[in-house]
Amino acid sequence: MRYEVTDRVLQLALAMQGSRIGLSLTDIERDFRVSRRTAQRMRDAVLRNYPQAEHQVDEERRPRWRIPVSGAVTPGALSAEDIVDLETAAKLLRQRNLRTRAAALENLARKLRATLPPTAQVRLEPDIEALLEAEGLAMRPGPRPVIRSEVIDTIRMAVKQARELYVAYRSRHTRRSSGRRLHPYGFLLGKQHYLVGMSPDRHPHEARLFALAQIQRVSVLDDTFVRDKSFSLHKFAERSFGVFQEPPQDIVWKFSPAVADAVVDYVFHPTQSMEKQADGSIIVRFHAGGLMEMCWHLYTWGADVEVLEPAELKTLMGRAARHRGFRFAEALSS
Repeated sequence: MRYEVTDRVLQLALAMQGSRIGLSLTDIERDFRVSRRTAQRMRDAVLRNYPQAEHQVDEERRPRWRIPVSGAVTPGALSAEDIVDLETAAKLLRQRNLRTRAAALENLARKLRATLPPTAQVRLEPDIEALLEAEGLAMRPGPRPVIRSEVIDTIRMAVKQARELYVAYRSRHTRRSSGRRLHPYGFLLGKQHYLVGMSPDRHPHEARLFALAQIQRVSVLDDTFVRDKSFSLHKFAERSFGVFQEPPQDIVWKFSPAVADAVVDYVFHPTQSMEKQADGSIIVRFHAGGLMEMCWHLYTWGADVEVLEPAELKTLMGRAARHRGFRFAEALSS
């Protein structure tokens, strides 16, 4: 336990060194998933051991602390994409409940940031923040499509610079191609990979999904755009179980005692809650859309899961059971 506390303090010191504007107590609470009191103790421990730490106040008059960098790495040795790739990989590992590996990558990203001189931090930090905001991860198991790297690179450039895109997009249903201007807001990565964008001509202020595999050509235009401050990629992704956008509903599943140990270690949705029942079964609740994707996932649990709500998902599961000739929990086919 003592070594664990020491490790966290060292990680906080690296984070303070890797931040251009320093960390506030709120930042420490969020990044290290601790209470305000623990955040204060961690900050105090760093200040005791690093007397060179600087105290400053940001534009919102919040106190922040940073450790100035002594010595520097060549500014061109690291790019915003290098750091974002590490932090995005860490998010994906954390979603898959591989917390130790996620923490290792997060720590590596902090170390890389800490090696940058202040001038490089000033240059890269806006790009890092834009890319991290743009790269959402949808919780979907299974295979992944192959996407051309030049498509991802071009979209990333447009996101960083807040530039419009021109996209030649082929409809999956009609197989016809059409061109459109888009304001790129980011990615949802899952079983299928999607660009989240708003079209100023066709659906302004309304985010839509565009399968990256269906983008035939993409180019960055000269025109810039102002991001809709009310839009959150994180909230947009949480509306759905996977990536299909439907009106969110109250979802309730009941898992049998036989799979209870596996269920408690599973993250089905960021908003989920779990209730253990007297008979050892577990009830999972969350709020999301994407019933067909839920059906695909629940099929893997076989007869050990029962859908309690909503009725529409019960019907979908019953049809799947009859189609496959597989006997799910009795309540699903009633």
